Amino acid sequence: MDTTDITPTLLRSWPLPMPQPDGDKEVRGHLLIVAGSAEMPGAILLAATAALRAGAGKLTLATGASVAAQVAIAMPEARVIGLDETAQGGFRHEAQHQLAPLAGKVDAVLVGPGMCDTAASCELMRHLLPLFADSRLILDACAMQVVRKPAHFRFDQPVLLTPHAGELAQLMGLSKDAVLADPHACAMDAARRWNAIVALKGALTVIAMPDGTSWTHAGGNIGLAISGSGDTLAGIITGLAARGAPLQQACAWGIALHALAGEQLALRFGILGYLAREIPAEIPALLRNLAA
Repeated sequence: MDTTDITPTLLRSWPLPMPQPDGDKEVRGHLLIVAGSAEMPGAILLAATAALRAGAGKLTLATGASVAAQVAIAMPEARVIGLDETAQGGFRHEAQHQLAPLAGKVDAVLVGPGMCDTAASCELMRHLLPLFADSRLILDACAMQVVRKPAHFRFDQPVLLTPHAGELAQLMGLSKDAVLADPHACAMDAARRWNAIVALKGALTVIAMPDGTSWTHAGGNIGLAISGSGDTLAGIITGLAARGAPLQQACAWGIALHALAGEQLALRFGILGYLAREIPAEIPALLRNLAA
């Protein structure tokens, strides 16, 4: 199958939107992240930090009311909204009303990192899809489970899904081995089936579009296979999307930046042992170098 390799040369020929020197934070993009839980409040912090390091200007976080105050203290750059929680630690679907005032006001929305209670997450997601139809939408972790019901689910307009092989296998009703045996074909099938942009993460990452266009990226190192790494990747992508990059461009750049950050950290710490929280700090310099 024809596909385009994501390389520094490709990225330099596909420059990201840049704000004017006199632009304010609104020009750099406003993003919303709906994520975290009492058990995993760190996930939203990792994604949020990565999004700001990717150049977004304004940040709103929505997380469980039980941890909202702690998240606000840990992320002083953000407005934080505390959402009503279910007994299982998820967000009640009535939380849509707390988020409704942001409809039409945010450039990009990320939903999913660190969220619990899959059933509640899917119910909330079904309400958020029409609410944020005018924003660039990225779904990660359990928010992606929305595609499983009804059986022939399709997005009205493409959103970005960021599964690893195990998650895509579950979403498609396949074995993980089947996905790993032909990741390109599985990603393409999922993209067409759901009318989504699918970024199948792995040592070889495949980005598939509903129209059959695809990109692949090989790079990074095994050190990136660590808790929280996916949250930082989702945050980088969302930050770039908030700046105005189309979802496929934000995804391609985000995957490359994430991998390059891993390579930089490996030079200082070794291939194993660096932390997901250290990835975002590498992004600004990498952005500058790739833009040169």
